[in-house]
Amino acid sequence: MKYLRRALKYFIRMAFLVVVIIGVLMAAGLVSSDINIAFRDGWRSVGMIAAILGGISLLYPYFGYASRGLAVGGEFGELRGPILEYMEQKGYVLEKEEGENLVFRLSSVAGRISRLGEDRVTFTREIAGFQVEGLGRDIVRLVGGLSYKLKGNGNG
Repeated sequence: MKYLRRALKYFIRMAFLVVVIIGVLMAAGLVSSDINIAFRDGWRSVGMIAAILGGISLLYPYFGYASRGLAVGGEFGELRGPILEYMEQKGYVLEKEEGENLVFRLSSVAGRISRLGEDRVTFTREIAGFQVEGLGRDIVRLVGGLSYKLKGNGNG
């Protein structure tokens, strides 16, 4: 269900952008405001564009969201403080803490809106460290930085 919700949000976002771009072009007089003239096959082209956006939207959650391991040793009590500090530096706030699992969200409202509410980063405790889940581009950056910081290289 989470997968389909993300796909639907992404479809709405892309469709909105396409409508805005075409609307601006029509308002500026660069493109005819008659759909049958603006597009080669008229409304049929609009349907094909929507189908293409739908296909891309269905693929995006698969490629856009990731889960990576953060291999760090030590007790949770020792790791919690540096993780919280690092995540705050990167613009995240602790949303929920359940045992040794942490959930963060972006602190800025603009960041949350731009990611359509899919800004959560989840740290699930494992034997060798944590499993970190969230938006792929964020996870790569956060896991790399945290790995560097928690292994003692980023303390000075």
